[in-house]
Formats: sequence, C-alpha cells, structure tokens
Amino acid sequence: MNSDVHDIKGSSAGTYDRVLLFGMMLLLAFGALMIYSSTSVVTPLSAKKNITEFYYFKRHLLTMALGCLAMLCTYSIKPSTLKKMSIPLLVCSFVLLGLVFVPHIGVTAGGARRWIRLWPTTFQPSELVKLAMVIFLARYMSMPGYRTESFGSFVKPLIVMAAFQAVFLKQPDFGSTMSLAFLTFAMLFISGMRLRYIASVLVLAIPVVYKLAMEPYRLRRITSFLDPWKDPLGSGFQLVQSFISLGSGGLTGLGLGESKQKLSFLPASHTDFIFCLVGEELGLIGASVLIALFVFLFVRGIRIAGRAKGKFVGYLAYGLTLMISVQALINFAVVTGLVPTKGLPLPFMSYGGSALLVNMAAVGILLKISKGESEKAAAEDDSAKARRIARRNIYSRKGYGQ
Repeated sequence: MNSDVHDIKGSSAGTYDRVLLFGMMLLLAFGALMIYSSTSVVTPLSAKKNITEFYYFKRHLLTMALGCLAMLCTYSIKPSTLKKMSIPLLVCSFVLLGLVFVPHIGVTAGGARRWIRLWPTTFQPSELVKLAMVIFLARYMSMPGYRTESFGSFVKPLIVMAAFQAVFLKQPDFGSTMSLAFLTFAMLFISGMRLRYIASVLVLAIPVVYKLAMEPYRLRRITSFLDPWKDPLGSGFQLVQSFISLGSGGLTGLGLGESKQKLSFLPASHTDFIFCLVGEELGLIGASVLIALFVFLFVRGIRIAGRAKGKFVGYLAYGLTLMISVQALINFAVVTGLVPTKGLPLPFMSYGGSALLVNMAAVGILLKISKGESEKAAAEDDSAKARRIARRNIYSRKGYGQ
C-alpha cells in the first residue's frame, strides 16, 4: 500500500503555466473582437448571400469552443503517449493531405486544392502536418541512435519533409512548403546538428527554389512585392491596401470599428491581413501590444522548453513554440511588405478553423509539458500501474483457488 501511495505521489507534477494560458486567451479575445469589427459591416454582396453582421463572429466562436476541446484533449495526453503516437499521427496527416485530391472530398478555392470537406465546414490538413512533423522530429531527435555528427541522421527527416513538400507543391501551397522546411531545419539546428550539413542542403536547394519562384503567379507576387505601386489595381492591390490601412492608423488609430479599408477595399481583412485592421483601428499602440503578446508567448514557450525534463519534451516544446511564433512572424512580415504575399493566417487572431484548432492543440501540449512531468516519471507511473494490475491478478487467483 505504501509503495502505491509513493508511486502516485512520485507521478504527480506541478501546475500548468497559467501565464501562458492567460496570454493565449488574451490573443483569442483580441482576435474575436477584431474579427467582429472586420465582418460586422454588411455589404450588398454579402447581403445577397444572407450573411449577417454576426455570421462570421458566431462561426469563429464555435471554432474557439472546438479549439478549447482540442486543447483539453492534448493536455490530457501524457508526453510518453504522445511520443508513441508520433508515427501514426504523421501517417494520418499524410493520408489527409492526399484526400484533398479526391473528388467530392477535396475543396478547391482560389485555384488551389488545400482543403477537405468536413460537414458543415472544411479542414486544411497542412496545419495538422506541421504539428505532426514537430512531434515526429522531437521523437526522432531524442532517440538513442540519433547522432548530430552523422549525415545519415541528418538525411532521414529531410526525406520525410520532402515527401510532404511534394504534396504541398502539387496543391499548390508554397507557404506551407517553406514553413515546414524552416521548422525542420530549425529543430535540427536546435538539436546540435552540424552546420555544414544544414548549409550544404540549403545551398543545393537554391536552384529548386529559384525554379519554383519563376512560376508565373509566384513571379507576379515577387514583382508586386518589390514594387506594389507599379500595378496598384492589379497584382499589387492587396499590398497597397495593406500599406494604406496600416498608415491610416497613426499612433492611436481611427477607433474600434472605424476602419475604412474593411469596406471591401482590403482583401482578407478578417483572415491573413487582420493585423492591418489592428493597425488601422488601434494604431501603432494596438499593433505594438499585439506584437508584444506574441513575443510574450514565445518567451514563455522557450522557458517551458528550457525547464523540460527529458529530451523529447524539450525538443517538442521548442518545436511547438517555433511553429506558432514563426507563423506569426511571417504574417507580420507579409502585411508590412517585408516578404512576398503568402497565405498564412495570424495564429489565434485570424478567422479560419484549421489553424486555430491546431495552434490551440499545440498550446495544450505546452501546458502539459509545463507541469514538469518527465519522461522517466511517466514511465515509472506506467510501471506502477502494471505492478498494481499484476498484484490484483495474483490476489484474485488466490481468492479463486480458496
């Protein structure tokens, strides 16, 4: 009996990082407010589709509720269980990624097939792929056979990455292709992989990236990024409207709900370009607060990773933190004209279910890691349960024999 109590106490851990959870909740509330602001104006076109001022807001609240369920589910999973699930989750995400090409299941929008139909909405498998890849890499890099000085250890995850990227490019989804590459190389770098391996592959990838960039529609994005005012009503329209939106806000903004660019001028004002709306209505102060929240989230995630007990949970925390932070950084860079336009939403802020569900699930895992449960403690807990089951079986047999 005493040993059982000791096992229970030994497997218990501290509390989760409430500060991280509070930061995420602030971003969710901020995002919901800005989504309502950007979609509350009913235009003649939306009125024809029976879209009211609360249409997108209600759908976003439903997605937030589902995201909370996803976060609770991932929070309830032990790191040791998550480690075992890494390969099945990777395979599952690859299968879902392939379903976008199946008729009546895959959904085409804007000339790309990136979604699968899940009644009553759609889901973008590429978001799940990022999460699955982070978990897989954390497991792979924590294996005893992983060697940072071995080129073989370096190549294996690149093969997995390339398989997913081939499907991404078929959709096409260049943004997810580059995001997955950055995540993979960043995690390999964090693990201590030799720089010459990483640099050699990056150099070899330059001709491939160049060829991909020369695709007509991608080339138009690059040229419009370099000089959006050259074609302000064509390829440069979105970036020009983004600049106007951000510049109109000034220091304090026009006021909540007072944006002019959301009146059918700025495309995707409630999705990929929601940061522009923040800058226009709340000004430099509001935009700075939003950026500070993401920096805060990044710092808390790195702190959790630094305190993690075990290689797997440490690498996992680093990967999840990078997955969220890098996407936010790219989004900020796109709307401010620092990089060409890509279809990447702002985490926790943009309207869109797939990214929100996956990012909230990632926070659930981070909260679980922040409790301080080590892989060793989880293994001891499993062995303690096995011993208790064995003892019960012995006692039941003795009782049956009597």
